[in-house]
Amino acid sequence: MSKSIRTPAVDHLFEAILCLKNSEECYTFFEDLCTVNELLSLSQRFEVARMLRSNKTYLEIAEKTGASTATISRVNRSLNYGNDGYDMVFTRIIDGNTEE
Repeated sequence: MSKSIRTPAVDHLFEAILCLKNSEECYTFFEDLCTVNELLSLSQRFEVARMLRSNKTYLEIAEKTGASTATISRVNRSLNYGNDGYDMVFTRIIDGNTEE
């Protein structure tokens, strides 16, 4: 049984993130919120997802990002069987559309 992430505390976190206006505000907030390693891990997963969507091989991804094959596999599983969150963001980045 998986733990639900839909909690009031997570709602508050997402509300805080959604009020950020630009990259500089993101840096300021996330540097306070996360450790350097946590932030680098999140950004590494996002880069892995981007590279997987660009049809890069596990070897290319591991060499460029330093991600383990376990991490690459986990991200690939999310891309293929997850909630389509990565694809939603990739589409918005490509389209330049950040508003709904």
